[in-house]
This record gives sequence, C-alpha cells and structure tokens, in this order.
Amino acid sequence: MAQAASKTCEICMSAPGSQYCLDCEQYYCENCKLLHKRQKSSTYHQFQHASGLIPEGKSRCGQHKEEFTLMCNTCNVPVCTSCVAGKHNGHKFSKMVDAIAQLRGENETLIHDKTNEANQNISKIEDNLKSFENDVESVIKAITDQGNMIKSMVDKSVAQMIALVKEQSKKEKDKLTKSLSAAKSTLVAGQNLDKRRRDLDKTRPDENMVQQMKKMKEDINKLRIDSLPQFPKISFQSKAVTEDDIIHLIGSYTLSGCSPVKEKEYQQHGKLFRCSYCG
Repeated sequence: MAQAASKTCEICMSAPGSQYCLDCEQYYCENCKLLHKRQKSSTYHQFQHASGLIPEGKSRCGQHKEEFTLMCNTCNVPVCTSCVAGKHNGHKFSKMVDAIAQLRGENETLIHDKTNEANQNISKIEDNLKSFENDVESVIKAITDQGNMIKSMVDKSVAQMIALVKEQSKKEKDKLTKSLSAAKSTLVAGQNLDKRRRDLDKTRPDENMVQQMKKMKEDINKLRIDSLPQFPKISFQSKAVTEDDIIHLIGSYTLSGCSPVKEKEYQQHGKLFRCSYCG
C-alpha cells in the first residue's frame, strides 16, 4: 500500500487524498475518483475512505522486485505478475484486493457468527442461572418444611410419652400412698394400745385387770400389718441417634452438572457432583 504520510491526491497533487483505490494503491480526491471510475479499465476498482486506512509499505517480490498484486490460490501465497509465468505457472490466481475483500468478508461473517453464538450462550446461561437459583430456593424450602414436620412429630411424641409416664406413675404413687396411709393408721393404733397397756399396768391387779388385758390382747391381734407392696421402678432407655439417622429421615438432594462424576459425598448435606468436562 502507498505511504499514508502524503494524504494528498496522487493524481492532481493538490486536493486532499480522501479516497484510496485498493486496486491501484493510490490516494484520490473526490473529483479524481469520479474520473477514475469513468474510465473503462478502472470502472470496477474498489475504493476505501482514507481515514479508515491502515497505511503500510508496499510489499515486493524478493525474486522479481515487483509489487505483490496477486494471490496464488494453489500455494496460498502473494505473487507478482512475473511469478505467474514462473514457478507458479498453471496455478490458480486471484487479485490481491479480491483476496483481501474475500478474507474481510469471511472474517466479518466469522466474527458475526461467534458474537451471535456468545450472545445465545449468555442468554442460556442467564436463563439457567435464574432457573437454578429458583430450584435452590425450592430445595431449601422443602428441606426446611421437612425438618419442621419432623420437629413437630418429635415434639408431639415427646409430649405423649411424658403424659403417659405421668399417668402411669400417678397410679403407682396412689398405690404407695394408700399403703403408706394404712401403715400409719396401724402405727397410731399400736401406739394407742401401748398407752392403754402402760395405763393398765398402773391399776390394781385383780380380776378386772385380767379381763382388760385379755381384751387388749384381742385388740392387738386385730392389728393387721400389711406386707410391703412391690415398689415400682422407672427408667429410660435412650435410643442412639446419629446425624445420619436424622438425614435419612429428612431425605437427600442431588446436585449434578452436564456429565456428573461424583467427587465427594457429604452425608450431612447430600451428594455433590463435578462435571468431568467443565471441571
């Protein structure tokens, strides 16, 4: 390409060279461009605005010292016109500007396709991220609800067991209280008889005393000492409960990727997976 330093029309050498002919590799002003396009030999030349041009030095063939104006499509290398008749004889060629235009179009298409694919991936990732966040909230709520239900069942069972203990223990306590009351009554009766005995010992021994002592003996024999009741005992045998038992009651969850490989299992949480492709 021509040097960008001039920026002056290389035809009239006076007006600003605002247009660049890709075929001739020269700067043109607007008027000279119109004249150039009217010529039969250059009607289809392609122009580019000079402001968007990245200037470079013209590349030349090392063998023939001519500018590269063609692309050898067979070898995929730039060539000059002399190379066509030389070692590239019989090969397929295209103009350098046409090759550049083709590559420019291909690159534009590739970039467009890549950016479209990236945008589609972004949309899919965002949608799946939102869906995943909703699923996480649902799982957390389900775990919480299950835990609350189990807590409620445990509280209910504890309350029922305590109520049953109180009811049955009250019956046993009532039996012991009744036995205790009977034993106390017997003790009082015995103490009263003992007082009568001591008082009787202070009286004059005669026939009346004999009769009273016989009567006292009958009363003493009437005192009944009940045998001791069977004393109740109560104890509690707790059942060993582990965190695993609780987890099994609650349930489990699975977190997996596109191609899951189980990496590590946490019994207290659930099963975590790592994608073998994504890492």
